[in-house]
Amino acid sequence: MGISRRAVVTLSATAGTLALLAGFHTSSGSSNLTVGNATSAALTTTTDPTSTAPVGSPTTAAGPPSPTTPPSTGAPPSTGASTAPPAPRTVAPTPAPPVATSVKTTTVDGPTIGTPYGDVQVRVVLRAKHIVDVQPLVLPTDRSRSRRISEEAAPLLRSEVLQAQSANIDLLSGASYTSEGYAESLQGALDAARS
Repeated sequence: MGISRRAVVTLSATAGTLALLAGFHTSSGSSNLTVGNATSAALTTTTDPTSTAPVGSPTTAAGPPSPTTPPSTGAPPSTGASTAPPAPRTVAPTPAPPVATSVKTTTVDGPTIGTPYGDVQVRVVLRAKHIVDVQPLVLPTDRSRSRRISEEAAPLLRSEVLQAQSANIDLLSGASYTSEGYAESLQGALDAARS
């Protein structure tokens, strides 16, 4: 009878050791290492100095093992479960302001203005009464010098008009005839758009 009991204890301890090796993991803050489940024998290793059970003695668990209260350290006891970071907060997108669809865009060509170096004509694009673009349709290009002056003057004159929001613009030095023709054609287009 004593031999069979010793065999059961040895087999139980061996099974517990194998289970311990198969599923070994550590958890911080725990003073006991328990292997097994509610229906099998478990091997409990304790570090509690007040325990009367010998270290490494097999125990039979009738239910889940009861937690051992760790010594008080001022910190809450650890459950051994990892804590996941909090889920990121989602913020609903701010809806875009409604687009005004009732604003009318008008495109008007100004009259052709003759200058000593060639004709000048512009096209103006208006949204409500606001000038949103000016495009040269005709600029002096019959001579290479006139072509170069027109290429340099066109973006500068456009910028002047968009800033002034009128045909009252400064004349460009070196392109005064082109500037005057540009302003006159623009004024004609604005007058036609307002009528």
